[in-house]
Amino acid sequence: MATQAADNSALDIETGTAPDAVVVRFAGDSGDGMQLTGGQFTLSTALAGNDLATFPDFPAEIRAPQGTLFGVSAFQINFGSREISTAGDAPDVLVAMNPAALKTNLDALKPGGLIIIDTGEFTKRNLDKAKYDVSPLEDGSLAKWKVLAFDISALTIEAVKPFGLGNKDALRSKNMWTLGLALWMFDRDRQPIVDWLNAKFKNKPDIAGANIAALNAGHAYGETAEISGPLEQVHVAPVSSEPGLYRTITGAEAVSLGLVAGAQLAGLPMFFGGYPITPASSILHHLARMKEFGVTTFQAEDEIAAICAAIGASYAGQLGVTSSSGPGIALKTEAMGLAIMTELPLVIVNSQRGGPSTGLPTKTEQSDLYQAVYGRNGDAPLPVIAASSPADVFECAIEACRIAVEYMTPVMLLTDGYIANAAEPWKVPDPESFEPFEVEFLTETNNPDGKVLAYKRDEKGARPWIKPGTPGLMHRIGGIEKQQDTGNIDYDPANHQAMTDARKAKIDNIAIPDQGVTLGDEGGKLAVVGWGSTFGPIRRAVDNCRRRGLDVSHLHFRHVWPLPANSGELLRKYDKVLVPEMNTGQFKTVLRDQLLVDAKSYTKTSGQPFKIAELEAAIELALES
Repeated sequence: MATQAADNSALDIETGTAPDAVVVRFAGDSGDGMQLTGGQFTLSTALAGNDLATFPDFPAEIRAPQGTLFGVSAFQINFGSREISTAGDAPDVLVAMNPAALKTNLDALKPGGLIIIDTGEFTKRNLDKAKYDVSPLEDGSLAKWKVLAFDISALTIEAVKPFGLGNKDALRSKNMWTLGLALWMFDRDRQPIVDWLNAKFKNKPDIAGANIAALNAGHAYGETAEISGPLEQVHVAPVSSEPGLYRTITGAEAVSLGLVAGAQLAGLPMFFGGYPITPASSILHHLARMKEFGVTTFQAEDEIAAICAAIGASYAGQLGVTSSSGPGIALKTEAMGLAIMTELPLVIVNSQRGGPSTGLPTKTEQSDLYQAVYGRNGDAPLPVIAASSPADVFECAIEACRIAVEYMTPVMLLTDGYIANAAEPWKVPDPESFEPFEVEFLTETNNPDGKVLAYKRDEKGARPWIKPGTPGLMHRIGGIEKQQDTGNIDYDPANHQAMTDARKAKIDNIAIPDQGVTLGDEGGKLAVVGWGSTFGPIRRAVDNCRRRGLDVSHLHFRHVWPLPANSGELLRKYDKVLVPEMNTGQFKTVLRDQLLVDAKSYTKTSGQPFKIAELEAAIELALES
């Protein structure tokens, strides 16, 4: 019986059998450089030609006390010689740099997996911080796993001695020693990492040399240590892939590139107004480096100023963009209503995180869907698009830009903490494959009597876009209800009814593709319906179940508001509809509200992505009930 192994194959170290996929998790103190280690291991894996998916898991505290349970930082990578769609259910290998890292990650490790432990950190003080009464290295609690325990700290200090560093500075290279061992374990080339270190520390050659020495020492340890038992070298073959230019991309990078591409396709300069908030801050960081593409970035004093500046830029004839996470989106809500009332194009990126309030700043969730679809005062509809993976965000961002300028409306693009931080290979698309949607501004009066009709609508229901200062096209704009056609202030009840209906009809009639079946048949016993970052685990779980003969299909929605026109007809072809979400059932409610479909929820709000095994069990239960 095929199980989650289809995306989480076991590492068969004892027999030396080459697996088609391996899951490795690096875990340590937030100052141990685990994200850096994972990122560079990801680089080497991509260069080796493997498919991959990653999951960085950050602590919420900016700098938690060293060695504490709530200060653990982890980075998981699933890589293989076949298609990879998730970061894997359970690690085959856990690298634990201290007792706290071991304790917080041990339950995730699959039985029989390999643990690599730095015994140099298993001091009485660190064991106390991790709430261990007795060292797990001595009490037999690790018996069901393979354990490779040695003093990485001491070996690192010895490796960097020639550079004259004190112990504290020397131990900063410990992550490179660990990376060197991991590179040896999985037959990876060290040279790209050496080149990266030389470039990163080009003005500090001693630091570069120390890190390179630690990297080489870890690699040499794997090559030369006479260790019987768990440490063996494993080669994972490259994946078969279409010819083309590939790069590893995170969701934050992809959305930034997609926004720039969308602005270019619209023929517009782009203005980004943002305020730092986890996990959306990196979008501002990436866009700030893209000035050559006509991008202006503005770090505002608060969330309200950020969106209002972006609206002002759109009024002036640029493509206004802003981003945040749930708490910041809440602050931006009134200004979103202003953009809806003035009918200006605006792209709003919401990188969702666990909530409410400050919630779980560094953990992932999908709990802002109600906020995106319904969360404004008055009848204030706007389109909502949800990206399904880091690479998918690129096309979703272009789609958001297209809808914003073609329909003169704000658009919300939903990602989440997992998509923003995770990475996967991305085949760089041919720019010529994208159809431009260049904007035409109104340049002369659009009424025979010479008056400007700022709210005269085209066949799509969109009003004209008028740059301020265009001769003869002075018009009134603002947040008070508009008179039909002219845009003058109007409190007339019939006019408000007409304008409310017009704004709603414009969104309802946006041309979006029909919903298709992602995997499986058009009709059957069970449809598993997803949106956003649940794509990978749902796809793999459905595929595994279908291989076992179960009648189940996968449908994944990109356009969550408005829904594709054929959605109800398609879903009614299935006996049952199951909606897995990282919230308490929000998209299920939207489906039942809009389509009268008897959808059922399967929810999770732990701050962690779905596991494939969890979804397989939910599918089996749904089919049996």
